[in-house]
Amino acid sequence: MNILTLFVVIPVVMLLCLWLSRNLNQVRAVMVAGSSCLLALSIWLTIYFVQQRNAGNTDVMLLQYSVDWFKPLHIAYAIGVDGISVVMLLLSSIIVFTGTFASWQLKPLTKEYFLWFTLLSTGVYGFFISIDLFTMFMFYEVALIPMYLLIGVWGSGAKEYSAMKLTLMLMGGSALLILGILGIYFFSGAQTMNVLEIAALHNIDPDIQKVFFPFIFIGFGVLGAMFPFHTWSPDGHASAPTAVSMLHAGVLMKLGGYGCFRVAMYLLPEAAHDLAWIFLILTTISVVYGALSACVQTDLKYINAYSSVSHCGLVLFALLMMTQTACSGAILQMLSHGLMTALFFALIGMIYGRTHTRDVRRLGGLMKIMPFLAVGYLIAGLANLGLPGFSGFTAEMTIFVGSFENNDVFHRVCTIIACTSIVVTAVYILRVAGKILMGKVADPHYEELTDATWDERVAVACLIFCVAGLGATPFIFKPIIDNAVAPILVSLM
Repeated sequence: MNILTLFVVIPVVMLLCLWLSRNLNQVRAVMVAGSSCLLALSIWLTIYFVQQRNAGNTDVMLLQYSVDWFKPLHIAYAIGVDGISVVMLLLSSIIVFTGTFASWQLKPLTKEYFLWFTLLSTGVYGFFISIDLFTMFMFYEVALIPMYLLIGVWGSGAKEYSAMKLTLMLMGGSALLILGILGIYFFSGAQTMNVLEIAALHNIDPDIQKVFFPFIFIGFGVLGAMFPFHTWSPDGHASAPTAVSMLHAGVLMKLGGYGCFRVAMYLLPEAAHDLAWIFLILTTISVVYGALSACVQTDLKYINAYSSVSHCGLVLFALLMMTQTACSGAILQMLSHGLMTALFFALIGMIYGRTHTRDVRRLGGLMKIMPFLAVGYLIAGLANLGLPGFSGFTAEMTIFVGSFENNDVFHRVCTIIACTSIVVTAVYILRVAGKILMGKVADPHYEELTDATWDERVAVACLIFCVAGLGATPFIFKPIIDNAVAPILVSLM
């Protein structure tokens, strides 16, 4: 068995064991064991990948494996990883592991919740290892469908509305995707749906590319919360349970940026060049609009949700700049934002579980009552606004430097406009942190509240370690990412 297949097999085994579990302790044991195995496997894969590159292995994808699945349509179970896939698998395993502990006290229907949560993670892992367009799309759908039940059943607030809105908009994006994938397959002249083989042929007519590029880019862009297709995201985040928000913002939205780069830009390069300016305008709006919208929110989850719109918009913005530095920064931003936003949503869920409110106006003085959670929230905020030493600074500086490498007026004006989001982000982060953490205790009843439990401390500490670790040692991941970005950029030249 190819080692990458374990990223699908382990979650499937977890599903079977969860189904057979008879009590809460067994359910928790399955989740901890399974998520720990996935985390260990992703760490091993990262180390192995670095060793192979250092040893001179220059294959575009490592650990490739393919077996025919449906011959009449040339569909195969084809898998492989490059540097982008490796860091996304590592990010996913960290979020699943910490999300397990963030959901430790979740009730009711704990077993059923973890079944759907694991199914969602199965789709995510399968998507990142797939190099066959149809297989990739299948895992993409597996990752989306559980979101409806996870929000609709275990969510809060207007959960049914949010779940339905999210599902309809993402399914609309999926409809565009399947049209784009079929267009690529039939007009490429390839006898396969393998991404690498289609890219090597490079024989899709440029006029045809312009027809199907918007289908692919918008289809994935919906999941990446690109303006004006972002409206599902804040509502979905606000209503989702804590660990689902972590996985949703931390990993699921990254499928959008990954797909735009791996499929739309890699396989349709001429159209990417000709139409990039349109989507660059939209992503610039996403970056600034998301930050400004976060400033006027009073709900902690909505603040972080609109912040995610801004930061995920920055990913697509950087990819469309099409320079080595900017594209590498986009992948770093995917990794950085995934960790930061997962930490934010975990802390917001823990605070809400104690105070039963997410309204900034009703919170205050939490540093005195729950110092561990308050310090964690402050660290997440500082990382989010780009404080040097944390992952956010490394990623954003790489993006803006790379974007400014384009020496034409249009690209530089877009870069300057996007840079204003840094100031706006600092405004809403510092305002909220000061309001809810400092000063007098807003409600006398809060004095009786407790700080983080052991399971919550595990989740928060792991994420803080990763955010600080990435900020302090970006040189570990930058070469891995640069190596993976280069072949896609070559096709765009």
